[in-house]
Amino acid sequence: PIEAQALLATYGQDRPEARPLLLGSVKSNIGHTQAAAGVAGVVKMVLALRHEVLPRTLHADTPSSHVDWSAGAVELLSEARDWPREDRPRRAGVSAFGVSGTNAHLIVEQAPDIDEPTAHDETRTPIVVPWVLSAQGNAALRGQAAALAGLAGVADPVDVGWSLVSTRARFEHRAVVTGGFASGLGALASGGPAVGVVSGVVGPVGRTVFVFPGQGAQWAGMGVELAAVSSVFAARLAECETALSRFVDWSLMAVLRGDVGAPSFDRVDVVQPASFAVMVALAALWRSYGVEPAAVVGHSQGEIAAACVAGALSLRDAARIVALRSRALTALAGSGGMVSVMLAPDAAAELVAEHDGRLSLAAVNGPAWVVVSGDADALDYLMATCE
Repeated sequence: PIEAQALLATYGQDRPEARPLLLGSVKSNIGHTQAAAGVAGVVKMVLALRHEVLPRTLHADTPSSHVDWSAGAVELLSEARDWPREDRPRRAGVSAFGVSGTNAHLIVEQAPDIDEPTAHDETRTPIVVPWVLSAQGNAALRGQAAALAGLAGVADPVDVGWSLVSTRARFEHRAVVTGGFASGLGALASGGPAVGVVSGVVGPVGRTVFVFPGQGAQWAGMGVELAAVSSVFAARLAECETALSRFVDWSLMAVLRGDVGAPSFDRVDVVQPASFAVMVALAALWRSYGVEPAAVVGHSQGEIAAACVAGALSLRDAARIVALRSRALTALAGSGGMVSVMLAPDAAAELVAEHDGRLSLAAVNGPAWVVVSGDADALDYLMATCE
């Protein structure tokens, strides 16, 4: 009691109103109960806070004569007392004394009020809700899919998705079902394919690399829906627009939305800064989910985005470079053009050969993706042929 009283006397000296209201003491003298004594005291005080009642001090009808009870604000509770919530937090001192001489003291404070969770706000419900399954083998994975199929159309898909990723162990056999849960889970349970279902075996997780593409990765309306549902993406996109506004005479969001009067992606000095901004905002979104790159790599304006994400360039410097670089490309451009074609290099080369040198295979972006460059009218004919 003397040590605890000294603790209470020093606790909150700078703020007298914050001193504890109660000394809760549990003594133990022998055996395994010594380790449990402090825990019992904590449980007792938590229950006292919850029920708003100070329990009567047990087995202490006669206060110790070795303590000057008149010297402080500590007293024994001879009877239970109401302990209602007040303007200031309620606190309790808990002490545990062991026969070994190891004593422990702590202060327990009531938890702050937390608003009760409400139903899912429709404006914040994700557009795509993934249900992630994992198991130690294919048979177990199919069995889990069959068991979950009963929840499709009954349970809140967001609740189920959250529980699957936050409460279950993660094994190497994985599957993800996005939408159409009844049909997707049914197909997964039977071992067949289905739209919106991806499955496979996951090996050891390696390092993460962010890859930023060059021109050609854009599409009409890119990022608009994502900005409407992701505050992180929208905020970073707004920062990019502010940075670009010093070097361009158009609005980034107006371009992405395709507003009347806004320039189109046909202009290289528009599409490259816009693509840069979307890439930088996407990187911020990934990072907000805890995905940090071990390295970054990019091509063309993707190089500038990579340097910005890596911290080698500030957002303002990166915006200046991508805006002025794309403007310089506009001045250097000739009368020809480029077309992105989803064909294997050999198949694309056969089409190019039919144009007697007016077209050439300019770049190979992948096993089924090339870029063809050349005269504008020849490119128009090539696009008509591909369509």
